[in-house]
Amino acid sequence: MPDRVGGRRPARGIRRFLAGRTAVWLAFALVHAALIALNLFAQGLPLGDVTGVYRIWAENAAAGYARMGIDLPWVYPILAFAPMAASLAFGGAWFGETWLGLVTVLNALTLSVLLGRTRLSRTRRVAAWWWLGFLALLGPIALGRIDAVTVPFAMLGLVWAAGRPRLAAVLLTIGAWIKVWPAALVAALVIALRRRAEVVMIALALSFGILGVSVLAGAGANAIGFIGEQAGRGLQVEAPLAVLWLWAIVAGDPGVHIAYDREILTYQVYGPGVELAAWLTTPLLAVGVVAVLAVGIRAAGRGAPVGRLLPPLALAFVVVLLLGNKVGSPQFVTWLAAPVVLGLVLRPARFAVPALLAAGAAILTHLIYPYWYGWLLVADPAFVLLLTGKVVLLALLFVWAIQRVWQAGKRAALPVDSGSAVPARDRQEGLR
Repeated sequence: MPDRVGGRRPARGIRRFLAGRTAVWLAFALVHAALIALNLFAQGLPLGDVTGVYRIWAENAAAGYARMGIDLPWVYPILAFAPMAASLAFGGAWFGETWLGLVTVLNALTLSVLLGRTRLSRTRRVAAWWWLGFLALLGPIALGRIDAVTVPFAMLGLVWAAGRPRLAAVLLTIGAWIKVWPAALVAALVIALRRRAEVVMIALALSFGILGVSVLAGAGANAIGFIGEQAGRGLQVEAPLAVLWLWAIVAGDPGVHIAYDREILTYQVYGPGVELAAWLTTPLLAVGVVAVLAVGIRAAGRGAPVGRLLPPLALAFVVVLLLGNKVGSPQFVTWLAAPVVLGLVLRPARFAVPALLAAGAAILTHLIYPYWYGWLLVADPAFVLLLTGKVVLLALLFVWAIQRVWQAGKRAALPVDSGSAVPARDRQEGLR
């Protein structure tokens, strides 16, 4: 009996430790140390875009040769240059390490807000542990691209959305001017929040301000050149729609092949029907976004509470961007973290399914990129199957999210007081 009781005490102590902030921060340090090491030393050049492309853009601007987005059209919105320029703080030789340090600091600030200032709630603890696990499963790409800078802005914007909509609008708008995708989260806020007019006014005012400064700096039409640059892309090898042509290569179709586009700096699929498919992605993406908008507006019009509507609506917007994208780069999976974390903070039991599906997409992405990416580029059947599995998981995520948004609009299923959708402690932290 004493041994049994004595055995319970260490187990209880371990559980108590894992439930505290110290364990979460220790896990944060371990995960980020591992991801930094992988970015710097793993095979497949996982930090290649940062040190081989971002660094050159930053150095050219510093030397007065060309400022991307100002002197030349650019594939990114203008604020994407800010973290690239900041990563030159210790010189070009340390650009990669500085970039990784910058992303780690942003993630640390986000985790600090996520954990909150008061006693750590179970829901926030679950969300924090899931996010760290998601980063670990996704691998070095979780830190090694411009998308990694936008995720903290998106996550904080969603976590603060209901309680601090003005601040949320600022954060998400800044994120959208670094990489476009957080604009979809602004749309989710406009639909789900009652103070939607404030969100719209702040997003518009900030956007016009950023555009104005860009024009004054000499950008001209290049300030919005990223729109045309994206529209001119072909079908990238990782794009969901590209799976059809990858299986054609596996089947031995001599008319389909993969080649490197030196202008866009990506591997793309070429063959019969590819150009039409690449063109169709834009209208198909528009149809998907409009469908999500319609279902979200219906739910909001029927009085869906923020805690029930915003997480699945944000997830639906993000996943439709992933499925309808002609690029489909592996780092896009990082976008899933923001809506899933919000869902786990507000309704962890209900968000268990998308949390598992998103984790599965992260694992499959890590298996493909960066270590064995070359096998996908030769359309190896096993890696085409991995990519197909990832697309299936994203499709399941979309189905789950759109169903939950639709259900949020059922009057009979909704309480009159929406406060029950958000834990009381989290309302004090600003979620409500």
